[in-house]
Amino acid sequence: MPAEPVIRLAHLGKHYETGAGPVPVLTDVNLDIEPAEFVAIMGPSGSGKSTLMNILGCLDAQSSGTYEFEGRDVGALNRDQLADLRNRAIGFVFQGFNLLPRATLLDNVALPLVYAGVGKSERLPRAGRMLEHVGLGPYAASLPGQISGGQQQRVAIARALVNRPRLILADEPTGNLDRRTSQEIMGLLRQLNAEEGITIVLVTHDPDIAANAGRLVQLVDGQVAHDGQLPRRVPGRRSA
Repeated sequence: MPAEPVIRLAHLGKHYETGAGPVPVLTDVNLDIEPAEFVAIMGPSGSGKSTLMNILGCLDAQSSGTYEFEGRDVGALNRDQLADLRNRAIGFVFQGFNLLPRATLLDNVALPLVYAGVGKSERLPRAGRMLEHVGLGPYAASLPGQISGGQQQRVAIARALVNRPRLILADEPTGNLDRRTSQEIMGLLRQLNAEEGITIVLVTHDPDIAANAGRLVQLVDGQVAHDGQLPRRVPGRRSA
């Protein structure tokens, strides 16, 4: 039997209540994302990208429609079940890195394992292997402020990977980086997708960054305006 989509959204909608009445943010979003896909989401400011990512990451709930994660109805889960799903199945990478400034890189990467109840004797070696995986093993005892922005984002990716997630949600992961470092980070994400089969959903405003994905979803006014495949680009080459 074919595998379930990692993400299935059916007629998904989201609105926020205000004093003037409900304000729609997402309207009738239908989207399937299959295992090992690399999907970029783009759209103008206010198009609903961040709201959609929050829903996909189980940080917010839809107002209507359904969200299934690997065939499981996310809307039917309680708070503890949602927290467990976030911790064990989803890795998050943010624009701002979100590292603890006074914790070593090793302890930053190990943090999700603390929440998962993994003992110190197991979590520190696992975190160390993840730092090695992103090329930062020798810096395990360093603090975030002692390394570059690109290295900090590699640490954030290691932290996202340490619980062996099936899905990585990356929200403007290169927004604070120069172009060369951005391409290095995207190369790492492409490698994780191609070699380890991790499903990646990436939000970006940069078409060159989006071109690293195999599929582009464009949101306009809370609706899917385009959903199509993208050709692979040559890493580091600017579009004309």
